[in-house]
Order: sequence, then structure tokens, then C-alpha cells
Amino acid sequence: MDVRGLLTEGFGRITELYAGTAEGLDQEALSHRPGGTGNPIGWLLWHLARVQDDHVADLAGQPQVWKRFQERFGLPNGTDDIGYGHSSEQVDAIRIEDPDLLVEYHHEVTLATARYLETVDEAELEREVDQDWDPPVTAGQRLVSIQGDCLQHLGQAAYVKGLLEA
Repeated sequence: MDVRGLLTEGFGRITELYAGTAEGLDQEALSHRPGGTGNPIGWLLWHLARVQDDHVADLAGQPQVWKRFQERFGLPNGTDDIGYGHSSEQVDAIRIEDPDLLVEYHHEVTLATARYLETVDEAELEREVDQDWDPPVTAGQRLVSIQGDCLQHLGQAAYVKGLLEA
């Protein structure tokens, strides 16, 4: 398997886990905050999709999928808001009512990711995309970072879902 295939496989697994985590959730489950302050499943799924959308769109030089979905979610958040650094009040403001809409949004993000990955070659993986770090971050490192972040948040969402089912 080549690197492109490996990356595609990794993002595909995220998609499968995402849909499985969202399955069967209602509005109450989506907004439940463990201990009253933990991140709810709806926010976690929204956030990880936003991070993937934002970061891959930046790598690909393409518009974010969020621009087509923002109004449907009924959220005022612009394309700069991916949930990073949200206060407790900001987390509460992200009210997700429809798990199917989350899955649809992430599916479209996955398709955009797949289109970008079709263009990835060794030169693209080595392209420096963030000079704010020493050494600078490459596209390949960013892709691995996105996968790690998504998997971490999926694990958190699955854990919260498990708490609700216990």
C-alpha cells in the first residue's frame, strides 16, 4: 500500500467510526455534558468534522464544506470557528439537534478529503504548510495530526455515549 492509500484508509476508518458513534443518538444524548461540564457528543462530533474540514480545505486550497452546511445547522459560527479553545458557554451554544445532519456533513468532508488525497504525492507531503513551528509543519504531518485529532475526539464521543447507555 502506498502513502496515499494508507491516508485514504485512515480517513475512511474515521468515517465509519463517526457514523457508528452518531447512530441512535437523540437531542438529549447529543447535548448531555458529563459531570455537567464535559464536552457533549454533539459538540465533539461537530468539532472533529470542523477541524478536518478546515485543515483539509486549507491544504487543498479549496473552500470549506461548512459554507454549504452552516445555515442548515442554524449556527452563527463562521468558517474560522472550529471549536478550538471554546469556553464552556461556547460549547453550550453549539446545539446539535440532528445526528443525521452531522453524519451528512462529515460524509461531505470525507469526500472533500478524498478528492484532496487523490492529488497527494511525495512532493505534496513534504510541502511546508505552517512556518510557525520549528521545524515547519509539512502537509504530511498535518494529515497525520488531523487523523489523530479526529480519532481522539471519536473516542471521547464514544465514551460519553457509553456513559449514557450504562
